[in-house]
Formats: sequence, C-alpha cells, structure tokens
Amino acid sequence: MGGWGRDWASRVLPAVPGVELAGAVDPDPTARKLGRTMAGLPAGRLFASLEEALARVAPDAVLITTVLPGHVPVAKAALEAGKHVLVEKPFAPSVAEGRALVLSAAERGLTLMVSQNYRFFPAVRAVVDLVRERELGQLHAISIDFRCYASFASSGPSAHFGYEQPLLIDMSIHHFDLLRMILDREPVRVSCETWNPLWSGFAGPPVGVATIDFEDGPVVSYRGSWISAGPITPWGGEWRMDFEKGEVFWTARGDESSLADHVVVRPRGGSRRPLGDADRVRGRSARRPRAAVLGRDNLDSLAFAEAAVESAALRNPVRVLPTAD
Repeated sequence: MGGWGRDWASRVLPAVPGVELAGAVDPDPTARKLGRTMAGLPAGRLFASLEEALARVAPDAVLITTVLPGHVPVAKAALEAGKHVLVEKPFAPSVAEGRALVLSAAERGLTLMVSQNYRFFPAVRAVVDLVRERELGQLHAISIDFRCYASFASSGPSAHFGYEQPLLIDMSIHHFDLLRMILDREPVRVSCETWNPLWSGFAGPPVGVATIDFEDGPVVSYRGSWISAGPITPWGGEWRMDFEKGEVFWTARGDESSLADHVVVRPRGGSRRPLGDADRVRGRSARRPRAAVLGRDNLDSLAFAEAAVESAALRNPVRVLPTAD
C-alpha cells in the first residue's frame, strides 16, 4: 500500500471488469491506514503479512507493487503458495534471480507476468504496425530522448534515488523493452556511460547515454536523464526513427495516460503526416493483438538492462547474452 499499490487499488483495478481486489498487504500500519482511506478497503482486508492475507482471503493471484528488493521474495512466496503473479518492473534485480522465478512458475503451471505497461499504449502499437508494414522501407537508425526532473519529495526520496543505477534499472528498462517489442529482434551489443553530478541527490548516476546494436540493425542512440533542465518528455520518451524512405517521430505515456500519445510520419521529401490524436492512434492500433509480458520473455529485457549496467561500470561495450536455455 505504498504509492504504486494505492494507485493500482484506487485507479487501475476498479476499471478492470472481472477483477476483485481481495485484500492488500503492507507491514507499515501507516500505509495500511492510507489503504483504507485512499483505496476504500475495509480494515478486515488489510494485512501486515502475505501469509496472513493468503490464509484469510484465498486470492487467485498476487499483484506485487513493492520496491525492487521485495519483488523476488514476495513473488517466490506467492508462486509457492500456488498463486499467479503480476509484478512491477524490473521483476528481479538480476537475470539469475528472474530465471529462478520463471522456472518456479513453469514448474507449477502458473502465470508470471511483468507490468511493462508501456507496450500497450496506442502510439507504441501504431509504431509496431508501421515497422511491420515496411511502408517506409528499411529501418536503419533510432534516436531516443528521455528527460525528466526528479527532485526529493518532502517526506524523503523515492526508492529509485537509492539505486546503484537508477536511470537504467528504474526507467530505461521501459525503453529497452519497447525496443525489443517494436523491432521484434534482440540487441547484440550495448555501449553505455552514466554519470552523477554532485548536486543530483541520487546515490547512483541519474544520467546516461548509450549506443545499442541490434541483430541485422538498426543502431540506436539513447539519451536519458532524471535531472534534465530541458523540456520534459512524456514517460515513453521522444523517438525519431530513420527509414530508407522517410522518418517517424513519436512519443507516448504522459502523466494523464495516453493523452500524450502522438505519431508523425514524414516520407522522404514529403510533408509531415500526423496520425492524429490519441484516439485516432488508438483506432489504428486496435486491430493488433495485445502483447502479454510473460516473465520468460521479459528475461531478455532484464538481460538488456543488465548489459547496460555492466557496460557503464566497465566503460566498455558489452555483448547482450540471450537468456534462452
């Protein structure tokens, strides 16, 4: 019942037909009190431990919205109790720990799903279509810019302020996962550098740049910052994709959900052609089936982020190793 948990409980789950919030867990009594007032849960459905909640309400699945160190132990306990799991990203601190969860779910015939929700935004789905249709020919280069200014809250820093690599682990993994889905191929090499100005307030580097090579192309130029003084981008970042016969510019995932989704196509030598507002972009992408983010597939997004972290530490290019058995 931290900030993410209360958001899921009060805004997301009530809008999903067929889903009932059976109960919530938080060891902090203040968080449980906030759960009562903000999520409207009665006291009898708020618990101090997962074990107590599983015994009292017998749910079908467990949604995990803890900070990163809690993802693996809570998911492990839920799977061992025979429950399906939906967990916030990144679903594990390392590929090895993520693989253990994937195996645990497979052994029990359970679903382990990761909340890489940017995959489902209208602009993303429309761009997937544009790449697949090859209307503009071969895609050879992508540039991505993500800019945000994250300052300390009055009650103290958010969890990502204390991460060893806050940009890459907490934010860039969204963009890395989108690259894999949009291109339908895997990265083979990452060259990444991150840094941390003394005044940032972050424990680890909140700024980074990377060059990413994909199998059979394209090459990606990535720039991200949690402390930018420039114009803030939507959470999905600003993407410019260079094709043989033109370019596509797009962005997605604003603070008000899909209201910021925007796609513009410019054929080489031609005029810019907006796909339109979020509703029109959504209409174009509606025919393509949604992409479920199963833990097994998301291991490769985790490996992508892990390679970027290793490259930043070594200040050398690093190969991205496939996670297939």
